[in-house]
Amino acid sequence: MGLSTTTLPYAPPAQIKVLEPSAEKTARRNLAIGYLRAFITVLVLAHHAVLAYHPFAPAPPKSLLAQPRLWGAFPVVDIQRWSPFSLLVSFNDIFFMALMFFLSGLFVWQSLQRKGSGGFLGDRARRLGIPFVVAAALLAPLAYYPTYLQTGATGISGFWQQWRSLGSWPVGPEWFIWVLLAFDCIAALLFATMPKWGEVLSSFSSSASRRPFTFFGYLVIASAIAYIPMELIFNAFAWTGFGPFFFQTSRLLHYAVYFLAGISVGACGIERGLLAPDGTLARRWFRWIPASLLTFITTGVLFVATLTAHRAPRFWEVLSDFAFVACCAATSFAFLALFLRFVVKPSRIFDSLSANAYGMYLIHYVFVSWLQYAFLQAHLPAAAKGSIVFFGTLVLSWTVIAAIRRIPVVAQAI
Repeated sequence: MGLSTTTLPYAPPAQIKVLEPSAEKTARRNLAIGYLRAFITVLVLAHHAVLAYHPFAPAPPKSLLAQPRLWGAFPVVDIQRWSPFSLLVSFNDIFFMALMFFLSGLFVWQSLQRKGSGGFLGDRARRLGIPFVVAAALLAPLAYYPTYLQTGATGISGFWQQWRSLGSWPVGPEWFIWVLLAFDCIAALLFATMPKWGEVLSSFSSSASRRPFTFFGYLVIASAIAYIPMELIFNAFAWTGFGPFFFQTSRLLHYAVYFLAGISVGACGIERGLLAPDGTLARRWFRWIPASLLTFITTGVLFVATLTAHRAPRFWEVLSDFAFVACCAATSFAFLALFLRFVVKPSRIFDSLSANAYGMYLIHYVFVSWLQYAFLQAHLPAAAKGSIVFFGTLVLSWTVIAAIRRIPVVAQAI
């Protein structure tokens, strides 16, 4: 998707006709992965667009300094609410960040082998580090200024005074960028000290990746080991932050597992095995959709049981956590299978979306918060407001990024 900074090559229709069969499969595979990245970016925009109308959204803060600072996740909160938005938010929250880390890991090993640790880090610094600095320094305060306005205060000087007094620097969705950069740095360090570590992962996953259910089982077990103890210690909603560097505490290792899983699949060759266009995962795509829905329902039921349990609440919490990691893996596999199976030729719309998705991710939060703030006084139901904010954010982000990417130096970064 657009959140990864790797440009995905594919051939236009006229060229695909003359490709050798193996090259055509590689082009299809890359096309499917690129379009899936773009689609996940659209889900991110939708996710943030409807949070203001979530039925359990917190009350607006009286000040940016007031505790708890839930406005970091809910920059603007509307009095209009719509219950179905909670299903969308919950479904997205379970899987889409983990899948983004998986997709971002797919081409890491190829890049390390081609560029070496130094070249790889230089590329990551340009494609991730510089955009993160710009987004954190400029876009994040602009995105959170409507939060300050909703407290009833006005004036940039007052906002700046409260912002500087926070003790941290909220960055919103840009947390993903720096965590991905940190994972890339660790991968480069490992490559510099142990040049064969990716091949070890490759040998471990090569046989399993040809049997998707086996790979699924390994992924669930590994992510359960990484996630459940962290969740029991820190709970599912805690965040850790220092300066502009935030991450969801209980999920950091969970995301690392998916990033490593992506590297392992990419290292053994994504033209074969798990992501082969004609492989078992793509051919049996229809099995993963009910698995995703079933595990999602199970996760919801067990989460409610955890909240209402009078006896052995930890037992229900562990079951809920395990259902969470199973749903995350099943849903990730479902989307991978769908795109591998049905993306067979380029689309001009998805080509543009894929090319601009990374930039859209970087700037969308500004449009989300300002549109939500603009519609606070509108006499519209929450479903209408959420839809307008989503489509407005999609069009504005897409248009602005497509325009500024005409500047060569910007295009090189995003």
